[in-house]
Amino acid sequence: MPADGGSAPAGRTIPAGGRTGSAAGPDPSPLETAIGEYLTYLRVERGLSEATLRAYRTDLLDFAVSKDAAKTWAASAEVPVRYLSMLAAPGGRRRASLRPTTLRRRAASLRGFYRFCFAEGLVETDLASRFDLPRQSRLLPHVLTVEEVERLLESETGATPAGVRDRALLELLYAAGLRISEALGLDRDFVDLDGGLVRVVGKGDRERQVPVGDIAVDWLRQYIDEVRPAWLAGWHGESRHGGPLFLSIRGERLDRRRAWEMITSAARAAGIEQGISPHTLRHSFATHLLEGGADLRVVQELLGHASINTTQLYTHLTGERIKDVYARAHPRA
Repeated sequence: MPADGGSAPAGRTIPAGGRTGSAAGPDPSPLETAIGEYLTYLRVERGLSEATLRAYRTDLLDFAVSKDAAKTWAASAEVPVRYLSMLAAPGGRRRASLRPTTLRRRAASLRGFYRFCFAEGLVETDLASRFDLPRQSRLLPHVLTVEEVERLLESETGATPAGVRDRALLELLYAAGLRISEALGLDRDFVDLDGGLVRVVGKGDRERQVPVGDIAVDWLRQYIDEVRPAWLAGWHGESRHGGPLFLSIRGERLDRRRAWEMITSAARAAGIEQGISPHTLRHSFATHLLEGGADLRVVQELLGHASINTTQLYTHLTGERIKDVYARAHPRA
């Protein structure tokens, strides 16, 4: 996604996937800080490439220096809507309006940023819902084959305490199709090992229960019984719900960056050349369920999607399943 039109303001820098800052030293504004947090989220949780992150950074910094953005960006949708309207109109800051594809990309960048801010409590209302410009068409997500998933999981043998934790996390992500933020946000009491269930609080505080297969349960049990107790001794936060499920060696809740690094390292060890992220396991979970004959509504519930339209994205990836059903069901197949 190359960036075109606009540039980062002189003297200010926001790393693609890091905190905000400047060459001259002034503290970043609240808007710049929020942009930095969003870029970190895109890099660590979504696993976006550096080129894509640079495009997002350019788009958002161009917005950051637009009229009134620094002061009132979080108050209403008027500022981002006015900014997008300016991009669409000839003249003004540019000699000509942006191409429709570029304009849609700019709108998508802002929409994603504002949705992140709403989810993180940085803005009080869902301002993104008031952007009326068309979205970019969605790209089909990268999905691993079953054999690739097996290689990925088995690349972490659990030879060390940290390895046991990492294998348990990998198994859970694929077994339950969790977002990485959901998995890392789990507390111990949210996991029922005997019942093979995990209670998840997803987007919009929607709660769901997701079954977890026997293999993932076995690795979780090993981690919880043999590794976690020693690390939990270093935990200094609230201990309600049994404390964090996934901990670092220092007794802190495991963060997104460490999880992203672990999964990319496991992919390299498994010989998987195409870059993956924690979300790749979620995509693979959904696709493999549909290819195995699962009902679309069931997959929607398991993923925690508010709309079936989001889940339908995976139906485009299951051509082999459709051909298999046809071969078994049609009398002349």
